[in-house]
Amino acid sequence: MVASKKLTSAALRERKSEKIAAVTAYDVAFARLADRAGVDVVLVGDSLGMVVQGLGNTLPVTLDEMIYHCRMVARGVEHAHVVADMPFGSYQASVEDGVRAAGRLLKEGAAEAVKLEGGAEVTELVARLVTIGIPVMGHVGMTPQSVHKFGGFKLQGRTDAQAQSILAGARALADAGAYALVIEAVPPALAAAVTRAIPIPTIGIGAGPSCDGQVLVMHDLLGLDPDWSPRFARRYAELGREAIAAFAAYVADVRSGKFPSDKETAK
Repeated sequence: MVASKKLTSAALRERKSEKIAAVTAYDVAFARLADRAGVDVVLVGDSLGMVVQGLGNTLPVTLDEMIYHCRMVARGVEHAHVVADMPFGSYQASVEDGVRAAGRLLKEGAAEAVKLEGGAEVTELVARLVTIGIPVMGHVGMTPQSVHKFGGFKLQGRTDAQAQSILAGARALADAGAYALVIEAVPPALAAAVTRAIPIPTIGIGAGPSCDGQVLVMHDLLGLDPDWSPRFARRYAELGREAIAAFAAYVADVRSGKFPSDKETAK
């Protein structure tokens, strides 16, 4: 059932004991559909670089592009909480850069919160944003903006040192004032340990069932790319194959003269 009122960061923070359903969306049409279905959080992810723009990773996505997509999503959402990714290069150089970028995402993009990647190294920025009234969602584990550091999109937290670093980073983010935390591509036991260790909700992607919620990329959930099915995603539809069939039927009707018919002709 769709919520009767807007879900805020403050309300989401209190849902530690509930299951949170989040999806990415990048335009008004799909954001509206997700919202009507009762999704709790619509994340405007910098994953748009890969699934919308056809890039190999998220790094080239700009702040202006994030603002553009976020503004579209916000127009289609009435109930869900809208979160915008802070793109690579918008916050790493200084706290001041991060404050300016986050401010633009809320002011120009109509986001209600921002998400940024990293652990203890970004807590100064997190604390500053929270202090000035910008809610922050953290992101640990496989952080896609660190793809070159990791040597690819790989499971993180396999070693004791990695696991302890992720756990410490999660605690530091919660202490700095983050209201929720995405955990991506870590062993399920580690995700469970992080979820137990911090008082804010965790939202998993490829991190097992113990997180307080889950997030999926819209394109993966809907099967929009028939040739791509990541292991951590469950396909709830095959819209890509249906779209190909619909386009093919249209092409056939145009070439045979069946479209347009009399009823589809202006009079």
